[in-house]
Amino acid sequence: MKKIIVIAVGVCLAAFTARAGEENMYLKINRGIDTFGKVYKEIATGYIDVVDPEKFMRAGIDGMLETLDPYTVFMDGDEGDEIELITHGEYGGVGITIGIREGAIIIIAPMDGYSAQKQGIRAGDTIEEIDGTRITGALVHPDSVRGRVRGTPGTTVRVKIRREGASEPLEFTLVREQIQVNNVTYSGYMRNGIGYIRLDRFSRRAGEEVKQAIKEFRLRGDLRGIVLDLRDNPGGLLEAAVDVVSAFVPKGSTVVSTKGRRTGEEKIYRVESLPVAPDVPLAVLVNRGSASASEIVAGALQDLDRAIVVGTRSFGKGLVQTVVPLTYNSTLKLTTARYYTPSGRSIQEIDYEHRNRDGVFLTMPDSMKRDYKTSHGRIVRDFGGITPDSVVEAHPKSSYYTDLMQKASIFKYATRYVSKHPEAQTDFRISDEIVNDFEEYLKMQKYTYRDETEKKLAAMKEAMEREHYGPEAFASLTGFIAQLEKEKESVFRRNRHEVKEELAVELQARYFGEKGRIGTALEYDPQAQTAASVVAARATYDAMLRNGKK
Repeated sequence: MKKIIVIAVGVCLAAFTARAGEENMYLKINRGIDTFGKVYKEIATGYIDVVDPEKFMRAGIDGMLETLDPYTVFMDGDEGDEIELITHGEYGGVGITIGIREGAIIIIAPMDGYSAQKQGIRAGDTIEEIDGTRITGALVHPDSVRGRVRGTPGTTVRVKIRREGASEPLEFTLVREQIQVNNVTYSGYMRNGIGYIRLDRFSRRAGEEVKQAIKEFRLRGDLRGIVLDLRDNPGGLLEAAVDVVSAFVPKGSTVVSTKGRRTGEEKIYRVESLPVAPDVPLAVLVNRGSASASEIVAGALQDLDRAIVVGTRSFGKGLVQTVVPLTYNSTLKLTTARYYTPSGRSIQEIDYEHRNRDGVFLTMPDSMKRDYKTSHGRIVRDFGGITPDSVVEAHPKSSYYTDLMQKASIFKYATRYVSKHPEAQTDFRISDEIVNDFEEYLKMQKYTYRDETEKKLAAMKEAMEREHYGPEAFASLTGFIAQLEKEKESVFRRNRHEVKEELAVELQARYFGEKGRIGTALEYDPQAQTAASVVAARATYDAMLRNGKK
């Protein structure tokens, strides 16, 4: 009897303590709101200079949020399109992807099937005016242009563009439509029986699109393996990630669990439907750009021993955000929980609760990371993203290639080439003649390139001058620089294979859109080719899943 009484008293004390703690928290919140409001009002009305109340309030909100993780953000009404894009994968627009090249807004690619593409807008076109407003100065910014081009479906927008080879600007009246952004941006066979699916985001229809791609593979031929590419996919909806996993694992399987701040807020997400590809060998591609929902998918398939993960370590974002509607058409994207893979591990890498003396957030040291086991007993670790079962680095690019891309030389050449050869050839392949023509184009454009060795030698020469080195040392250095200049004459030849690959990808994109770009890039992709080889060799694939051998 005494034991029962003691337990009852303990429960009552715990409940009382919890209630008292909650009341104390709300008291602090109310005092904080009161103090913040008074400070805001006094400054907005009494500060010596005029203060914009809206901008001042936004600065205060942003300042508070900076003390938290970078995923908790406030969005006002002007950013509503981004919420629609994240949740539904749609927005009102004309169907263009834009970027900045040499101080101008350039069409990177028109989206297939929408107004811009149907009415003749091309990749490489430069936007000069939108509804009579010249795009110059501060307006040369993607966000500014998106704000002018996007809008209510059914309305029109007038766009004036300048095109390579055209003597005068061209004008288009484009009709805004409901733009449906695909989650699966490419699907097709890489080689005999090996299907490839590129998943770029996780909006509501992600799982449906993956399942549809698998069904189409089966209609086109014998499906012997699948490569699911999640590289550079920053994530999206948690429920969409669960739906993607449901295409591959048995009904009832645990995909992910989340735990919030309060006791009892744990939620477990399980597969509620039958898989469409329960036994097809599967490889998942990840890299440092794979985050959040991408890591939920990769982590679940790895923990359940349903797939081999290939590539490089993922980003390490194990936090869940909830979209909270606020007043005046504003929204708060708030971190509300951590998620855990089926084995129970958290993949969150950065500890946003603690910083070092320099204010930099801390990461979990390797000595503190714990081991977990997959369904077959393979060892996986927490607090560091998803580590692939087969680590395959992407081929490093030369500094010459990087310089060409930074200066948009290949992009601009492709624009010029297509203006001269507008008709697409179904069997188009990159030829040596095209590569040679590009080399001549670079000479005509007086393209110059300074590699790292040249920059360091120039710095060395300056240092020698400051230190008053003698003429013999300068003579040696001058001779070395002359030899380097001679060697630079062959830089195009030494990097010809990289140039040819990128020319092939860019020209295929001009003639056949994003599908042409991705399909061609796969031919030169060591990570994707390795993943395809893994699923094609069934005995090796099975052994890796059983024993964790790489």
